[in-house]
Amino acid sequence: MKWVYIAAGIALYAIFLIMPNSPSNLSNISMVESIVKDSGIPNAVTGIILRNRLYDTIFEVVVFTIAVMGVRFLLADERPFCTVYQFTDEPSIVLARLGATIASLVGIELAIRGHLSPGGGFAAGVAGGTAIGLIAITSSPEWMQGIYQRWNAAMWEKISVLIFIVLAVITLSGIELPHGELGALVSGGIIPLLNILVAVKVALGSWSVMLVFIHYRGLL
Repeated sequence: MKWVYIAAGIALYAIFLIMPNSPSNLSNISMVESIVKDSGIPNAVTGIILRNRLYDTIFEVVVFTIAVMGVRFLLADERPFCTVYQFTDEPSIVLARLGATIASLVGIELAIRGHLSPGGGFAAGVAGGTAIGLIAITSSPEWMQGIYQRWNAAMWEKISVLIFIVLAVITLSGIELPHGELGALVSGGIIPLLNILVAVKVALGSWSVMLVFIHYRGLL
């Protein structure tokens, strides 16, 4: 019986090789212009990520969430690190906190205007996580943990994921907000809000992972 399966597989691949799909006549169509027109934003990359392939982006956010949960689960049984050393020399502290300020401002800019210029939610979240990491290497772990709990960062991380999934499902069902004027800050329908939600999720998830690693492994 296995020879039947092998023969069927060979025949199928032979069809792929012998009868390739004929390319469509796209000579008069600009894909970038088409994406910009459909999404209502000048950043075609963000339009693809948060509209054309939104289904994939949902699972990318879910995978990142599972990764954060996995870090907590895998390190939960380890013994906490006894001594955590931070930078103590003043020049390093000043440079790290200056870098954190710049990274946080860049993250906010990318989250708010990522649909108009190069950037977006994931890049904004990485910039925010970088800012938090620079603060972590110059501050007390207890102080960082206290701020994380005081602002209920874990809860906001989960809320941002849930809101993103709900809005994404609504968008995939065919319900969209008005695109507005191309190039305006409030344009692109739901895309700017999805950008901000992804940025919040990635930044807070990175903060959570860093706290866990510092608690159990020290500053790596």
